Amino acid sequence: MGSEIQIAMYMTVILSLYINISICMYGVISKPNLIKKLISLTILQDSINMFLILIGYRLWRPGIVLQPPVLLDWSPTSEVLKQFLERAVDPLPQALVLTAIVIGLAVNIFLITVILHTYRHFGTVDMDEIGRLKRVVIVEETA
Repeated sequence: MGSEIQIAMYMTVILSLYINISICMYGVISKPNLIKKLISLTILQDSINMFLILIGYRLWRPGIVLQPPVLLDWSPTSEVLKQFLERAVDPLPQALVLTAIVIGLAVNIFLITVILHTYRHFGTVDMDEIGRLKRVVIVEETA
């Protein structure tokens, strides 16, 4: 009974992440405001990082002793290795998420800088208004 509840909760979290990712993609694509695009992109990055962490998650089954996956023997036997592999979590998604967090921070800082310069130059962060202002400038330069 407890294992079924854990699986149901895990699947609920995965489904909510899919919904969150699709809503963020909608926000990035459809909103003309650059600040709203940045917020959607930041939430999208966090949702994808959470999804990657959940890929490496291991459900606890009944009967497994809650011990950290640490190998204490210098020359482990095959039984000790088998128990270790039952408890261990894949470290690759965790390392990828740490890298993605640092890269995401740098990208967000760069995008904030671009948005600030765009606002200082055009006086707005609305992409539709910026497009109109650019067309006016181009027409004035050709005339």
